[in-house]
Formats: sequence, C-alpha cells, structure tokens
Amino acid sequence: MLNPPEPTAAGRSAVAAVVIVVTLILQVSVANRLPLPGGVQPDLVLLAVVALALVAGSMTGMVAGFLAGLAADIIPPADHTLGRYALVYCLIGYLCGAASTEMDRQSVVPFFAVAAGALAGTVVYAGTGMILGDPRAEWATVSSMVPLQVLYDVIASPFVVWAVLRVTRRYERTERARVDGLSVPAARYRAMSGRGGNL
Repeated sequence: MLNPPEPTAAGRSAVAAVVIVVTLILQVSVANRLPLPGGVQPDLVLLAVVALALVAGSMTGMVAGFLAGLAADIIPPADHTLGRYALVYCLIGYLCGAASTEMDRQSVVPFFAVAAGALAGTVVYAGTGMILGDPRAEWATVSSMVPLQVLYDVIASPFVVWAVLRVTRRYERTERARVDGLSVPAARYRAMSGRGGNL
C-alpha cells in the first residue's frame, strides 16, 4: 500500500471505550470524593465526551456520549432519573462533534470548546432536572451551583483534553506504523516487479 489508510473505525471505537471507562472510574473514585467548596465536583465524563467528539466527530461524540451517560446514570451513587446523563451527554457530544469541523485543533480553541460544552452540559442537565421535578433542581440551588460546576470543569478541562488527544494520537501513530510495516514502498515495489523506474 503506497498510502497508509486512516485508523480503523473499530480501533477508534476501542480507544473511545477505554477513554470512557477510565474516565468513569476516575469520576467515581477520585473526582466525586474531592472536598471542593460548594459541594460540586468536576464532571470528567462530560469533558471526555466533549474531547472525543472534537477529535472524532459528531457520530462518535453522540454514541460515546450516550453510552457514557447511560453508565453514569447506573453507576452508584446514581440518585437521579435514569437517562438524564445519557440524554445530556449524547446531545453535547453531537453538538461538539458537529462544531469540530470548523475548529483549528492546533490552537487553544479546543480548550474553549470543551469549556463551552461543559457549560452547555451543566445547564441542560439542570434544565432537565427542573422539567422532571427534581427537588434539587430549584432555581436558587441551580443558580448557585452551576457557576461552580462550570469553573471546576474549566479548570479540569486542559488535563482531560490533553489526555484524550494524547491517547488518540498515539493510537493513530501506532496504527499507521503497523500498516507501514506491512506495506511496500513505491521504489521497492518497482524494483521487485522488474520495472525499475520505467513504465
């Protein structure tokens, strides 16, 4: 093969699944236990979904968001209506993935996009709580907690984005190197076929 193909869809899905599983574990075991002011913690899972959507596009963002949200809905201490996180993460994953085509990934723009996704996700989650009659989603509580939640998400976003970009780029380099190892360079192919430089 003269031109190495893009990494496979199955490989990308596996990387996304690993990112989501690791992030869920970190959310439950570390982030949820942080004694931060205001009683809220950074939403690492939402940040990972946004970062994956920015890297891989809207379809990956939507699927990863739905599956990550469903897992977050089920994993203890789940104390809300089943499906809220799945809805919010799916929607945010799709929107961030759709916006990623207009984005320069070599600048700081992805970090602002993650911050915007975190803000939108927090607001949508609070809004669904109000619609579903969650007693903790009263306006006074939401108005005091949302700014803190967004602040913590913004502080955590560079670390999550860096980790997701690092993992996905490493996978792409490994996949391309594996394919290159099986491919035959053009000059060698011509020499092996006995054509040399002539057609």
